[in-house]
Amino acid sequence: MQKISETISQVLNPETSTQEPARTMASRSKSHSESVRSNVIQFDKCLEFLEKAGKAYTSPKFRIWKEDHLIIFKLLVYFYQDKPNAEKHGIDLHKGILLTGPVGCGKTSLMTLLRFMLAPKEQYIIKSARDITLEFIQDGYPVINKYSKAAFQQTSGELIPKAYCFDDLGVESNIKYYGNETNVMAEILLSRYDMFIGRHMLTHATTNLSASEIENCYGNRVRSRMREMMNVIAFDKEAKDKRV
Repeated sequence: MQKISETISQVLNPETSTQEPARTMASRSKSHSESVRSNVIQFDKCLEFLEKAGKAYTSPKFRIWKEDHLIIFKLLVYFYQDKPNAEKHGIDLHKGILLTGPVGCGKTSLMTLLRFMLAPKEQYIIKSARDITLEFIQDGYPVINKYSKAAFQQTSGELIPKAYCFDDLGVESNIKYYGNETNVMAEILLSRYDMFIGRHMLTHATTNLSASEIENCYGNRVRSRMREMMNVIAFDKEAKDKRV
């Protein structure tokens, strides 16, 4: 966290940089196409931050690939609430994000690093779907409630819904708890959908699964609810494995 804080200061602080803060100024680079132009986001500055933060937080070999620029731009449009570009790219700013793509394309790294570009009250919690199912094995059905109907925090005397990013949806499997088979993540997603409708509880997720695979894993009802409460932002299915 210390390295991240230092990186944010070095990259985004106007006192230590000759460029403007990332969130408040338009991208000025002539190297980018019109598809990544914004009056809200300074895209070059954001890319610089993500690469430096990635090297500090994940691996010294971390890098931002040019072919991923549009994916990153769409995520920034969403998190920085850039309404003109959201409309242009078909992004609903009131929904969450479902980031899809093949293994190793960088989904988890991006969702991890983007949190550090947000104000504390806007940050989401990243939780592995596999870890949640293991937690369910240990603690049982209260875990489902913990990540859905009870997922609130007190802020200034008000109960605010907790935003979660469930990482690697689909790697967990149905498990038996006292002889009863339960699809833990399906139950959590359905409950969070109810909270999305009633309390605007935002849910993000990453997955390697296609739409049909999501339906096979969680059922048509969950797939339908996910479509209603998340924007799908997808890497190309041929995206390279950044880990090698």
